[in-house]
Amino acid sequence: MFKTTYAKRVFDGVAERSHWETEFLQAVREVLLSIEPILPHNPDLESNAILERIVEPERQIKFRVTWVDDAGNININRGYRFQFNSAIGPYKGGLRFHRSVNASILKFLAFEQIFKNSLTGLWMGGGKGGSDFDPHGKSDREVMRFCQAFMSELYRHIGPDTDIPAGDIGVGAREVGYLFGRYRRLRNEFTGTMTGKGLDFGGSLARTEATGYGLCYYTQEALARLRSDGFEGKTVTVSGSGNVAIFAAEKAAALGGKVVTMSDSSGFIFDPDGIDLDLVKQLKLVDRARISAYVDQHPKAQFSTGSVWNVPCDIALPSATQNEVSKADAEELVRNGVMIVAEGANMPTTPEAIEVFEAAKVIIGPGKAANAGGVAVSGLEMAQDSMRIAWTFEQVDDRLRGIMVRTVTQSLDAAARYDLGTDLVAGANIAGFERVAGAMIAQGVL
Repeated sequence: MFKTTYAKRVFDGVAERSHWETEFLQAVREVLLSIEPILPHNPDLESNAILERIVEPERQIKFRVTWVDDAGNININRGYRFQFNSAIGPYKGGLRFHRSVNASILKFLAFEQIFKNSLTGLWMGGGKGGSDFDPHGKSDREVMRFCQAFMSELYRHIGPDTDIPAGDIGVGAREVGYLFGRYRRLRNEFTGTMTGKGLDFGGSLARTEATGYGLCYYTQEALARLRSDGFEGKTVTVSGSGNVAIFAAEKAAALGGKVVTMSDSSGFIFDPDGIDLDLVKQLKLVDRARISAYVDQHPKAQFSTGSVWNVPCDIALPSATQNEVSKADAEELVRNGVMIVAEGANMPTTPEAIEVFEAAKVIIGPGKAANAGGVAVSGLEMAQDSMRIAWTFEQVDDRLRGIMVRTVTQSLDAAARYDLGTDLVAGANIAGFERVAGAMIAQGVL
């Protein structure tokens, strides 16, 4: 497992204190294993206790959210915000509203966000938050009341130079609007405290598309650098059917690929003719329907409750949720000849699956790099808010593409510095870590 006593000691300490937080431990283990090669070359990391400090949140906020539904019933949910590291900028990361939300999931997401934000080259620290509230099936009024109750506590802990939340699973344009409106009312100020806002009140063009588009820009660049190839003529499987998956599918098709799958929690659709994205957008973004309804209008398509990763493909873009690609899934993807697995979701590939891909020489685009497009454009939204200007779609998209291409470059450069070949996973972790660690050392013991 660990080859250095320093990394092992730090991980063992985290495991002892947080043994029930399985997702967080998985994320910490993956990062510490990746950055081990740099430890013997940088003794100041241990003397400054950088690993011990970077795995511990600077602040953890947990609060009760009390709201009233349309029937007049009082409901109680839990709210969280993990402000993990602010060495290179204010805390930045999304809010997730989903019944599966707990401290372990948000803690791992906030930890990953440190390195993801660092890789963008922008001045953003790492944070994450959310609630076990599920907006599905709720009326607009119920969602509004919940968001207002949630922000009535969170507003005390955020601000344009402190912590800038955004959307995530379960938090789209509707929820961001309600949250920002409540914040503006409580603070009596109009600032860029949230990103993902509507275009009429400080939002950025291309923010909705950013994570999916960025995923494909990253994938295209990785294939070009490592295989002299790209999306053109390739079969692409995508999991999920939210913004990330939809706009990844859109950009993959624009780059010449044929996307044949999408999914939701009920199962997945396979369309050998290529996914009809206009229909998927209608079903998921407008009607909020199940993906299975797709086959009603495309009878050649199939709906299945099995694994989407059983479908043969050249390029796999897991864009649904954490740990969705198992060892068995990875083995099936390898048998079917997959070239690259680029993560649109956060930590969607289990450690066992990663080992299978590495043994088969499959390119792995880690989520902290491959899906950084969303937070990159959030950072660009923050810049526009600060200057009180709005860039065109093309200007934002061009900056996004440049950030994703640069992310591949700095990941490969970091891997090469430590004789790790073309390992994009280790390279991304090292590149993201080095920037944050340098800032932490420069600023002293905090």
